Amino acid sequence: MSLPKLAVTLGDVAGVGPEITAKALLGHDELRAICVPIVVGDAQHVRRGVELVGGDPGVVRVIASADEATNEPGTIEVLQTGDPIGDVPIGEISAAAGDGAYRFVVEACRLGREGAVQGIVTPPLNKAAMHAGGHNWPGHTELLAHEFGVTDFSLVLSAGDLYFFHLTTHVSMRQAIEDITFERTLGVLRLAGAFARASGAPDAQIGLAGLNPHAGENRLFGNEDADILAPAVEAARAEGINAVGPLPGDALIPAAVRGHYRFVVACYHDQGHAPFKAVYGDDGVNITVGLPVVRVSVDHGTAFDIAGQGIAREASLVLAIERAAALAPGWGAVWEAAR
Repeated sequence: MSLPKLAVTLGDVAGVGPEITAKALLGHDELRAICVPIVVGDAQHVRRGVELVGGDPGVVRVIASADEATNEPGTIEVLQTGDPIGDVPIGEISAAAGDGAYRFVVEACRLGREGAVQGIVTPPLNKAAMHAGGHNWPGHTELLAHEFGVTDFSLVLSAGDLYFFHLTTHVSMRQAIEDITFERTLGVLRLAGAFARASGAPDAQIGLAGLNPHAGENRLFGNEDADILAPAVEAARAEGINAVGPLPGDALIPAAVRGHYRFVVACYHDQGHAPFKAVYGDDGVNITVGLPVVRVSVDHGTAFDIAGQGIAREASLVLAIERAAALAPGWGAVWEAAR
């Protein structure tokens, strides 16, 4: 079987994206045995990233198409995306960098739609910079869904065999509560069930966290758990999905960390992200389920405070590339199941 080609977007060039990309692709030759990484970004800033980590910028090779990639160890092959960005202030919000980060993702999606790559790996972008560049997306996940034309999707945090799906992500708490509907909840439970089946765990329980403290405590702390979440679980179970809940989040998530659940559905961003990052740190990645090609992201931000120093850790990006390479060959089954 030929190795999957992965489009590795460069992220926000004012952040740590260029240096962690250089560290990952120059310092981990074992990645070449499982995939063909192709950077989608700006060659000048890739060279800068290589220099920051003590490498020779001459190892950066610009290619015109994914077909030209040779996967030669010790090189970084780049698809120059649009005009060169030029100099931007490192560690600061920049409209030029935000526009570039947006363009890199859009180009990676085009490559995915056309079958030129089998997966997308995304170093971090800065949402404020992307907005300053004129692209008002809440984040990577929503932009990717738009580019692939899908409406049923979920941000999924993963460490090992543990997966945290989310009903809502990059919205205010007030908006999150409004967005948690029966239809959205059932849709994400279906995605989780499809992913579980495609992962060879069709009978695994999918635990849905409650929205309110104690999952509402029999309506003492709100009606959403009883009126929205519980009926969605019942509907999912009627379709053969092994969903349970809503369960108090402070009971469900520790139980999942201890191995009692492989699949968890969180109601809002911090309900899933805060405990996940506290436990797993660099050992976690971000997967988007509901896209026709696999997308895996690092689980950290642009780190403007240390950008340009060459000290940012590449561990999460290496893990993201490894997970994308592992998932890509069988992702068609995930996509078909999710559809």
